[in-house]
Amino acid sequence: MTTVLIVDDHPTFRATARMLLEAEGYDVVGEAPDGNSGIVAAGELNPDLVLLDVNLPDLDGFSVAQRITAVHGAPAVVLTSSRDSSDFGPLVAGSGARGFISKGELSGAAIAELL
Repeated sequence: MTTVLIVDDHPTFRATARMLLEAEGYDVVGEAPDGNSGIVAAGELNPDLVLLDVNLPDLDGFSVAQRITAVHGAPAVVLTSSRDSSDFGPLVAGSGARGFISKGELSGAAIAELL
């Protein structure tokens, strides 16, 4: 079972993503409301995947993804936003993330395609 850490500043989205992913067979092992706590949680919880919002209150998701993926044995990172991927251009590719899924298209199948 794939373990997941959800990093997003909106509690409602975290709860919705948790329910959706758990219903599709993922094990959500933690949640974090901002980039700094997401980096710490990724190190402590050692998830297989970090679902990471691009727009966080303290750090942008691209910087957080770079920090998380720079560690040997790092989890896969999938960026998400309510905005379309075309709004971010090459930032996704340069972040170390496996890819991007808009929040409206989030599903276990969409994540599996990136992993």
